Amino acid sequence: MIATAIAFYLFAAITVAAGFMVIAARNPVHSVLFLILAFFNAAALFVLMGAEFLALILVIVYVGAVAVLFLFVVMMLDIDFSELREGFLQYLPVGALVGIILLIELLLVLGAWVIAPEAASIAASPTPAITDIDNTRALGHIVYTQYVYPFQAAGLILLVAMIGAIVLTLRHKPNVKRQVIADQVARTREQAVEMKKVEPGQGL
Repeated sequence: MIATAIAFYLFAAITVAAGFMVIAARNPVHSVLFLILAFFNAAALFVLMGAEFLALILVIVYVGAVAVLFLFVVMMLDIDFSELREGFLQYLPVGALVGIILLIELLLVLGAWVIAPEAASIAASPTPAITDIDNTRALGHIVYTQYVYPFQAAGLILLVAMIGAIVLTLRHKPNVKRQVIADQVARTREQAVEMKKVEPGQGL
């Protein structure tokens, strides 16, 4: 129990420190690296809580895809962040107002927060009805049985959003030859093959 408490405070402290360095570091590459460190420690906290599925998702999706993508984009595009920060002061009042509103909302939510009496008894169980399997298998059992239709609907919505983003960003240049598969499939032998009679000693 003492080792678990020590690990919790260690990972929590590193997560908070890394999160602070994400916004405090001047180099954007260092900010992304601190963000990756914060994700790893947050995943360790999820493991301590018994939510290993969330820990794996955090490492695979956010660290393996999102954060690394941010890192590559920052390093390859060579963005001039000093130029982006030039208009920071003119948006500071609006940002401060939005931050104060969010802080008030968080305080109202925390002030009305009530912990259910049965929360402590079911916190260590994957689900109230399934207690003999691990967290990941219980989550898969619920998602692919009870919530299979909402899960498939969410996948279709994401697919439509991805197709819409591709269509909106795709630009066709008029002078570029593109492959038209329908025209290729509809070609006949007469259109595709041309017979040439080559006389001896002459070329095409």
